[in-house]
Amino acid sequence: MILPLMGTVVIAGIVGYLSERTGFTRIGIIPAIIICIGGAFLFYFFRLMFGFGFSSPGLNAILSSIGALIIVPFHRRK
Repeated sequence: MILPLMGTVVIAGIVGYLSERTGFTRIGIIPAIIICIGGAFLFYFFRLMFGFGFSSPGLNAILSSIGALIIVPFHRRK
């Protein structure tokens, strides 16, 4: 259980960093990483509780991080 969780955090951090460097978001590197890690944690625990998710934990981490980056900054602007 600890290894997929650590991998989720690392992958989410990388996705947050890359999204800021490529111009996908413009909220800053640290906020992007925090948002990605939060979204990945949330989806990881939903997967543990309900069994809902994709086949690999890495794919779950990438898609949940991107989803959190789309939802949170747009929700904050309104």
